[in-house]
Amino acid sequence: METNSVKIESALISVYDKDGLEVILEKLAEQGVRLFSTGGTYDFIKDKGYKVETVESQTGYPSILGGRVKTLHPKVFGGILAKRDDDHLGQLEKYAIEKVDLVIVDLYPFEDTVAQTNDEAAIIEKIDIGGIALIRGAAKNFNDVVIVSSKNQYTDLENILTENKGVTTLAQRKHLAAKAFMVSSHYDTAIFNYFNREQEIAVLKKSNLDAKSLRYGENPHQSARFYGQFDEVFEKLNGKELSFNNLVDIDAAIGLMNEFQEAKPTFAILKHNNACGVATRNTISEAWDAALAADNISAFGGILIANASIDLETAQKIDKLFYEVLLAPSFEEDALQFLSKKSKRVLLQTKKFQSPSKTVRTLLNGTIEQDADLVLNTDFKTVTKISPSEQQTKDLVFASKCVKHLKSNAIALVKNEQLLSMGCGQTSRIDALKQAVTKAGNFNMDLDGAIMSSDAFFPFPDCVEYAASVGVKAVVQPGGSIKDQLSIDAADENKVIMVMTGERHFKH
Repeated sequence: METNSVKIESALISVYDKDGLEVILEKLAEQGVRLFSTGGTYDFIKDKGYKVETVESQTGYPSILGGRVKTLHPKVFGGILAKRDDDHLGQLEKYAIEKVDLVIVDLYPFEDTVAQTNDEAAIIEKIDIGGIALIRGAAKNFNDVVIVSSKNQYTDLENILTENKGVTTLAQRKHLAAKAFMVSSHYDTAIFNYFNREQEIAVLKKSNLDAKSLRYGENPHQSARFYGQFDEVFEKLNGKELSFNNLVDIDAAIGLMNEFQEAKPTFAILKHNNACGVATRNTISEAWDAALAADNISAFGGILIANASIDLETAQKIDKLFYEVLLAPSFEEDALQFLSKKSKRVLLQTKKFQSPSKTVRTLLNGTIEQDADLVLNTDFKTVTKISPSEQQTKDLVFASKCVKHLKSNAIALVKNEQLLSMGCGQTSRIDALKQAVTKAGNFNMDLDGAIMSSDAFFPFPDCVEYAASVGVKAVVQPGGSIKDQLSIDAADENKVIMVMTGERHFKH
């Protein structure tokens, strides 16, 4: 045999799912491997006509506590964890412990049980203790022991038994050990996710958060609830109950307008989480006109938000459009009376709102958390021969704020602190730009002298070249591509200014 090879002479088998095991048993029996097992696995092996010894015959203890303790014993783990050196082998002989060369485990189906029932007692009983301990012990001692940690690995074992006559190499054992720790890690994560969800629900129940049923979720066939306190974010002055989609759009609107808290009067119009119109002007009425001009079609049924008080002049303009929700820090009394004539129209008076520092989302069979994207770097680095003017710098900042809150891949086209057009949610950046240019043309927005902002770097110079061809004079982007210089060169060739922020703003 090769150096570090191990011949499988004994095996401990403890599996929940017996599918596929019989093929392995046949191979082990052919090669005279001594088998140990317990519980249902022992009965299965014996019923198939194979010679097998009980773990209890080795430990001197029966399975106890309703099967919770079967293999947790020094005579089991001593045989698994013992190094094949004189010291450890001598201790095995002294304490009459049989060495174990192969461990086969298939864990209790914890995730399947969670998916099938809400019975906590049944779920807890499917947390495998002995099986996980066997996997970790055998994997730790991969230098001398083979671990098969799932029925999905029977093919690996069958190949070893068939092609190598049960002789394993160190590389094979280490590979199986890596798989074993992956199985163990996944299993423990599933258990954590179950308990963490339970804890999150318990925290919600014990907290002062309202559990508010919504009309329905994203679609009528989906139920939905909101855990939180509306009155910390806004005061509802008028209108029907808020829906799931309303809340998602309101959250996006507040997130965007947080970027303009200290700006001159600014208005934004959002549809499906994306801004289709944003503008900053000397008055809120002028800001509304400029925001609507970019896309008065998408604005229909949208979410409107302002950073300044709504006066009667603005209210009368807004009243011509059907919209879902209007948010503002205040409403002048005559404007509020005018807008409240339509009982279903939702009017929300926003309060000083601090964006949460974390974002949380359910994902696969668990929860994913990240730091919220609260960064906006306006300390631009000019990388082209030409530098931006004072007005262009204002527009570069404005464009950066807009594109940060668009779905990736995203492009924003801006001029004079007005969002002229945008492209978002595209699978390529050039497609996002082409979408933005087409939209600008549809609404007669003049792109000559415009600013282009991108949420991520340009992997190719095509966006810069195309933008220059339609009149864009300055570009702000994060940079960071290994091909940045190609885009910089294209900007210089077309007399386009380019600045970089060093901060990407993907939004998936």
